[in-house]
Formats: sequence, C-alpha cells, structure tokens
Amino acid sequence: MASLGFWKIGQEQPDRPALVTPDGAEWTFGELLAATNRVTHGLRALGLTKGDAIATVLPNGAEMIQLYMACLQAGLYITPINHHLVADEIAYIVEDSEAKVLVGHERFADETAKAADQIDFPADRRFAIGEIPGFRPFAELSEGQPDTLPDERSSGAAMHYTSGTTGRPKGVKRPVVDIDPDVFGELFAGFPQMFGITPMGDGVHCTGSPLYHTAVLHFTGNSLHLGHRVILMDKWTPEGMLELIDRYQVTHSHMVPTQFNRLLALPDEVKAKYDVSSTRNMVHAAAPCPPDVKRAMLEWWGPSIYEYYAATEGGGTIVTPEEWLEKPGTVGKAWNNSEVVIMDDEGNELPPGEVGTVYMRMGTGQDFEYKDDPEKTAENRKKGFFTVGDIGVMDEDGFLFLRDRKSHMIISGGVNIYPAEIENALLGHPKVADAAVFGIPHPDWGEEVKAVVEPVDDAEPGDELAAEILAYCGEKLAKFKIPRSVDFTDEMPRDPNGKLYKRKLRDPYWEGHEAKI
Repeated sequence: MASLGFWKIGQEQPDRPALVTPDGAEWTFGELLAATNRVTHGLRALGLTKGDAIATVLPNGAEMIQLYMACLQAGLYITPINHHLVADEIAYIVEDSEAKVLVGHERFADETAKAADQIDFPADRRFAIGEIPGFRPFAELSEGQPDTLPDERSSGAAMHYTSGTTGRPKGVKRPVVDIDPDVFGELFAGFPQMFGITPMGDGVHCTGSPLYHTAVLHFTGNSLHLGHRVILMDKWTPEGMLELIDRYQVTHSHMVPTQFNRLLALPDEVKAKYDVSSTRNMVHAAAPCPPDVKRAMLEWWGPSIYEYYAATEGGGTIVTPEEWLEKPGTVGKAWNNSEVVIMDDEGNELPPGEVGTVYMRMGTGQDFEYKDDPEKTAENRKKGFFTVGDIGVMDEDGFLFLRDRKSHMIISGGVNIYPAEIENALLGHPKVADAAVFGIPHPDWGEEVKAVVEPVDDAEPGDELAAEILAYCGEKLAKFKIPRSVDFTDEMPRDPNGKLYKRKLRDPYWEGHEAKI
C-alpha cells in the first residue's frame, strides 16, 4: 500500500488530485506540497522555531491549508481565528496565543487591521491575502523560498480557542513533541478510519464549514493525509453542497445537524436533481441531532450518517448508522485510544444506568492544558479524565446517551455560544443593571440567543432601549453572539448570595417544546 501522510503522498504521487478551492482552482498533491514547503521556509526565515505560534483570520482557501500543513511539519502552533469576531476579540486571541505571525484576508480587513494595531503587532509579521493596509502581501512570505522539504522537521499542532464560563476564550494547547511529521501524518490518517473512511481509493471530502472550527480543520487535514481530494466551500448552502456531491462524487464530510435541517427542507424536485449515491461517511457532531432528522437523512442518503461526541479538548465516542438505528439517540461508544466514564460529583465512577457528568480521557500524547491557566486546567480534571460539563448516562453495552449540556451553553447551528461573555458585554451598557443570556428554541438553528435585562431605575424598558442595547452589543461582540431579542424584567431571580436561577427565566420559553438537552 502507498505511504500515507500528506508530505509522503506529495512526494510519491505528485500528480494525484488534492484540492479544489471555492473559486474552482485545482491543486495536485505535488503543487500543494511545494507551496507548503515554501511557506514553511518563509516562517523559518522570519525566525520562528519549534513551539512558536502563528494566527490566521482567513476564509476557506488554499492558503489556510498551506499554513496548517506548514505548521504541522515545522513544530509550530497554528491558531485559526473565527473571522466573524470583532477587533477586540481577535486582538485578545492573537496576543494570548503569543502569535509571531498574523495572516489575514482582505474580506476581514477592517477588524483584522484594528486588532493588529490595538496590540501593536509587528508590521513585518503581518501578511494579507488581498490588500489590508499595513500588511505585507502573503506572497512575500514564501517569495524566493525553496520548494524542498525543510531540515529538522518536527510535528506541530493546532491550538484552537474555546470559551468557558469566564467568558474569555482559552487556548487548548497540546505539547509539540519530537515526532517525525511523516509518522505523525500516518497517525492522523488513522483517525478517520474509525468512521469507515478508507485510505486512497476514490475518497473525496467536502469541507462545507469554516476551517477555523476544530473538527472541520482536522477532518480536512486528515483527508489529505489519507490521500483524498478535498473540495472547499466558501459559504455553505444546501443546494450548493448537493451540487458538489454530485459533481465530484463526494464520499465523506463533516457536518452539523443544522445543515441536515436545511438539506431536508429543500423542495423534493431540488433534491431529485442531484445524485448523492457516492456518500459513504457523512460524519456529524457539535450539537444534538433530533432523531427524526437523523432518520430522514438515513432514508435519503442511506447508511452513511455517522456521529461522534467530543470537544475541542478531545473525546470521545462514535456511533455507526447501524448502531444508532438499534439504539436511537445514542452518541456511541468510546473510540480507539479513548476512555469515557460517568462520574458523580465526588469523582466516583457510576455504573450503567446512573446519570452523572461525562468524563473522557485520550491516549498518550493527547493530553492538553488551557494555555496559561493551570487553575482552569485542574478544574475540569478528575483522576486523569477531563470533562466539558455535559451530563449523560451509559447503558450496559457501553453506549453513551447525553441528558444535558453544560448548564448554560447555547448551541446555535452547531456553534457553541457562551452566555457569560455576552452578559459581560451587556453589563457594560450604562442603562443595564443586570443581565442574563440563554438559548431559546429556534426551528432551524436549534437555539437562538435571548437576553433578559434588568434596566437601571431611571431607564424606560421597551423597544427603544432594546435597540440601543443591541446596537451596543454590535460594537463589542461578533454578530453570531449578539442576542436576537431583548426582554426586560423588574428584578432578576437571584438568591441572597447572588446566584442567578437562570432556569426560572429560561423555562417559560421552552414550554411546549421538546426538552432542552
């Protein structure tokens, strides 16, 4: 069998199709490897060494792939930043990650430039695809650099940022170890095979979601390590994905339930226009999938819908289509190199059938820390296992069923939204005395963001004040975090110690809807 791993495949099968970008440009493995090597040499020429970091504010494109693969062979960290964030949020992540290079795209020029200026990021380390004032052209990073593999190669890692109850995101950091990138590439290639995705052959992966998402980036990179062709979408649309599945005979993808909802909502005559028989391993995660939605997708696409449960911190479980049909609602059993247990508040492992907190443990070399936050790192650990706060139960066969999520986290369209950060922004408004944020039902996205505000004594609650508060949020938060509506209350339901009984506010919005999990 041919060697696995992006770099090996690029050397041994340079003419093998590797990538199709959103504008239709096609890359072979050889071409993509050569560009990746030039970027690697360019980063080294700037003085970056093992353990250093870069940050990106980019859409899906060849440049993001090149930077990712360059970091993975140069022992560097790459932090992909959500391009919907505003300048303050971008600046925080760039600074906290200690990035030594920042690469942005002209589509996000204003916020990226403001962020760089805010933290006085070095001008010679700013690069732009397209034009951003004060940024160097991205081409200069690799200009004049050789396309050969660099010396002293070492595996790198992505350091994604995930929010939490403190409201400020934290970098999930794994150690950069001295492993040959080619060996690392083969290890990466093993992960998708748990989902039945086989190496080489006719595999085609469709990347429909932004590459700043942890799983989306990893599944895309892993597909290249398997020798598969990757089709990048810039903006996902349901019919657009069906067209790509038909045109390129897509075999696998990473999706979220909201995308299933959108696909199923298409008129029957639109669905019938496209051949989806090539789909074999359409993997989904990030949010609970309603059983009726999953059944409908299985009926349409056949036994190709796989599911897993995990987090940016690690995981996790996996369930095949056949297993799910036998145990509807399960998120599966622990995957290879992972352990999943249910514990009580004292850290005792609970037997099957008892509800508790879900804890997970990855194999050797997969442990993580929250960057520069040992206290938070220790908080979510028990006996070597970590948790993201989800509640669940294990059955006698080892299949996990989730019963609740983190107590307050909102999942809208597969995107995690953390109320504390939004509440902090609301409380900065001079007419807001107290605020609570939570998710309420949305027919398409699963949940939408609702804010309840207790105004200061001399403020008049109503539409005018709501509009003023939302406009204020627009200056402080990314669009997807801004509440869709604001309601007012005379007094927040808090106990004498200040604890907020958020469920008293949230429950009325969920009456008549399926239980929130």
